Amino acid sequence: MYEALTSVSDMLSRNLDTLCRQPLLVCGLLEDKLPLMLAEHGPAPRVFTTDYRYFQWLGSHTEITPEFGQAPAEQAAQGLLLLMPKAKAEAEYLLAACLPLLSTGAPVFIAGDNKGGVKSAPRLLAPFCTHVTKVDSARRASLYQAELTQPASPFKLSDWTQEYRLEQEKLTVCTLPGVFSAGHLDAGTRLLLEHAGPLSGRVLDFGCGAGVIGASLLKRNPAIALEQIDINALALEASQQTLLRNGLQASVYPSDGLSETEGRFDCIISNPPFHAGLKTFYSTTETLLKQARHYLKTGGSLLLVANAFLPYPELIEQSFGHCETLAANGRFKIYRARA
Repeated sequence: MYEALTSVSDMLSRNLDTLCRQPLLVCGLLEDKLPLMLAEHGPAPRVFTTDYRYFQWLGSHTEITPEFGQAPAEQAAQGLLLLMPKAKAEAEYLLAACLPLLSTGAPVFIAGDNKGGVKSAPRLLAPFCTHVTKVDSARRASLYQAELTQPASPFKLSDWTQEYRLEQEKLTVCTLPGVFSAGHLDAGTRLLLEHAGPLSGRVLDFGCGAGVIGASLLKRNPAIALEQIDINALALEASQQTLLRNGLQASVYPSDGLSETEGRFDCIISNPPFHAGLKTFYSTTETLLKQARHYLKTGGSLLLVANAFLPYPELIEQSFGHCETLAANGRFKIYRARA
């Protein structure tokens, strides 16, 4: 899955002499075997990721023990390599979480796709580094290098948590950088909630994001046993904070698709993701549609919202034998199928 090198890592492979002078703390948009390549040519890097799928994959290699969560462990690091994430706000967050682990004089590298925001590296590093130099550019990717000259303040997760209010739902939603629906209730989720209807029993919020769907369902159906899963550590933390902020309770845990769930559900509900990094990404949802029937109790339902142009009804019909369209507004459609 991650064996091939991305164009960014291919460009970085030309700079191993520079990158491997010390064990680096590596974080950001990790999509390939770059950490293993670094370990082959120098001291094994320390890898921090917010992506549970990547954490599991890299953890299967004995050379490196990756860290998964909202921030790396508070252990000193000798240098940092940030692979530019899709959202600049997430890049700022990762720098704030990682730079306090570095001492003055430590090297800081930022690499990324030229269309993915890496050109903002000098601005991102300006508060911490006097000089930022572009050291390479190839394969439509660039590498910037700097030296930490201004120590970073200790990291506080609360400094990065934002809130917004949903008056109709009487909910306060807590968000973190890079989490879907981070600043407002998106139109697809709103349509889904309008047509979710009453629910009972065991309910799974698949790809919970900031926890809007799950928290709204708990408000309307306080007797349900809710579980919320996501692949992203910041989404899971945002969901936890949303629950706490509204006095609600659910089981929140990381899962690559349905892999970490146990037993069967009365309902699986989702506004599923279809973006990963800079690429359109459908495989997670396609796998969900193929597998969901086996994770539902008899009579249990799959309920999801999707862009109207996506070919999901055919996949649902192949798995369930039928697919009901509950609502459509031109841009989104709500689909339901029963096991």
